[in-house]
Amino acid sequence: MIVKNVEKKESNNISFQVEVDKSEFEDAVNSAYLKNKKKITVPGFRKGKAPRMVIEGMYGANVFYDDAIEEISPKAFEYAVKEENLKTVGRPNITDADVNDDKALTLSFETALYPEVTLGQYKGIEAPRQEINITDADVDAYIEEIRKRNGRQVTVDRAAKLGDIAVIDYDGYLDGEQFDGGKAEGTRLELGSGQFVPGFEEQVVGMKAGEEKDIDITFPENYHEGLAGKAVVFKVKVHEVIETELPAVDDEFAKDVSEFDNLPEYKKAIMEQLIASRTQVVDEDFGYNVMQKAVENMTCDVPEAMIEERMSVMINEYDRNLMARGMRLEEYIRMSGMDPMAFHNMIRPQAEAQVRTDILLAAVADAENIQVSDEEIEEAIKNIADAYHATVEQIKQAVPMDAMADDMRKKKANDIIMESAVPCAPAAEETAEEVKEEKPVEKKPAKKSSKKAEAEAATNE
Repeated sequence: MIVKNVEKKESNNISFQVEVDKSEFEDAVNSAYLKNKKKITVPGFRKGKAPRMVIEGMYGANVFYDDAIEEISPKAFEYAVKEENLKTVGRPNITDADVNDDKALTLSFETALYPEVTLGQYKGIEAPRQEINITDADVDAYIEEIRKRNGRQVTVDRAAKLGDIAVIDYDGYLDGEQFDGGKAEGTRLELGSGQFVPGFEEQVVGMKAGEEKDIDITFPENYHEGLAGKAVVFKVKVHEVIETELPAVDDEFAKDVSEFDNLPEYKKAIMEQLIASRTQVVDEDFGYNVMQKAVENMTCDVPEAMIEERMSVMINEYDRNLMARGMRLEEYIRMSGMDPMAFHNMIRPQAEAQVRTDILLAAVADAENIQVSDEEIEEAIKNIADAYHATVEQIKQAVPMDAMADDMRKKKANDIIMESAVPCAPAAEETAEEVKEEKPVEKKPAKKSSKKAEAEAATNE
């Protein structure tokens, strides 16, 4: 094979030709004949027994060319990449395939190259970092949530109040006529939850079991078409009023909902847990801001092929996650009111951000001459094997070692960037925004020391 006419183009694209000599192309054509002859019927011959010359005489000398080109083009492309020392990304395009009179093949390729990178500042980057300020009030609020989850629901013989559950029937009328979707029976409505149209729950407050009442409601202007801004009447009947009795906050409560013997120990563990959780959120937010600045300081023209490739990976991940919940991506997109193009446009910014971050980390790893030893790779493989209860050999077969080494280099590059980063006080408007956290849902959280909590938070970074 011979590589010729190599030409770099705009947007990190390159084109070149690979000339495949007569003998190599002939081998590919003969291979295509051997693979396809069983499918071809020729009069006078048993199926699959017709000589190649006869088939070519009937269907043309080029009858096997397409399959031969399909077979030999990956080898030709790989040869050119190695010969010219190219670092390509994405899938190559075959722009032309020409067989000359001497039966030699010339393949024309166009593909994207890994982009050239000019690093800007990536060490000592200053970025805002929120303070971690967990108070006793936060602990009390967390305990209140646990109390609610462990409350006992009892029927009461009194008027309903905010916080109660009212079991109701309702029937809605617009201009004296029932409207679709406005009727239900035996609905459990937590008063004050905001589950129903504004003004509805407040008018149920004060009603007792067995009582009936007409409730006047005006739907919001942004309600769905047909009822937006309309005044309606709901006929409501209360069947039952249920109160949630919350347990007392004492040592017995702590024993019941946790692994701790008394309330002070339980509160201390909650404080440590909330601090660790908030620390992780703050660290992740700080890390994102630092990395974003480092990426912005980098000069790089990202090929479209890299973004599309990352989008394809993301789409496959979306599909796998949805399949685990019994849904396909096409169905999710349809239910979300989007079309495939809108979905692609939605995930594209995230895909581009991930690609740019990967490019940055790879460039930093090169600039810092970061190496990964065989011992480090073996240790990483062992840790993965332990985590997934697999053997080292199983992991080696499932995970490409080059990809693992590349990820480890990027992790070290990330550490260099983050270890030198300089936290600063956030702007006033950022300080005013509270970081939302998910509250743990375990009934009996394991007893942890503060050092263990810090270790887990560090591991999750």
